Amino acid sequence: MIDIFINYLPELTRGLIISLQLTVVGLVFGAILGLFLALVKVFGGKWTRRLAVGYIELFRGTPILVQLFVIYFGFPQLGLTLSRMTSAFLVLALNSAAYQAEYFRGAIQAIGSGQMMAARSIGMTRGQAISSIILPQAARIVIPAWSNEPISLLKASAVVFLIAVPDLMTQAKIIAARTYEPIDTYVIVAVFYLAIVFILTQVMVFAEKRLRIPGLEVDAQRV
Repeated sequence: MIDIFINYLPELTRGLIISLQLTVVGLVFGAILGLFLALVKVFGGKWTRRLAVGYIELFRGTPILVQLFVIYFGFPQLGLTLSRMTSAFLVLALNSAAYQAEYFRGAIQAIGSGQMMAARSIGMTRGQAISSIILPQAARIVIPAWSNEPISLLKASAVVFLIAVPDLMTQAKIIAARTYEPIDTYVIVAVFYLAIVFILTQVMVFAEKRLRIPGLEVDAQRV
């Protein structure tokens, strides 16, 4: 196992970098789309809310593997051919957006409706109230729930090895075929994932403590 780690560390590192790139890009674009969907679901009209709900239920209710195959293998039949990396980025962002939309929606609805009424009463438009009062508070409230998303997305990114994106899992498959040591190889990969998940968890815990709104956190000792 140690020999595999030493001899193939460059390949594993390249794969890890691609996995992290997929996670970061999927997370960022998923957050942008997810926030839009959450705002539509909370503040939109009847039909726009239905469209947002339909999108969220579609991507939360179907396996990410199916979504990946539809985009990578299905889109060319419609005349739209995407590269492996583009397909991977797209499916992770679209899938993550559905989950992040629900995190953001819950945080937005946790803000009392009285704050919107108070903002409108002093002359703010609805958009100003949302951007200046509702969203800054929601951004801090959402962290405990949202902190699961980077970890989930990192692990979900492993599915892209099925379309030969050279991520960490693909590198592991190649190394296992070369060394005939699949167990040792995948144990090493598992350690890589565990290390990154541990780091992400600590970062999220730190952010949650720093950005916690006094009076809104749950007091575990009194539950």
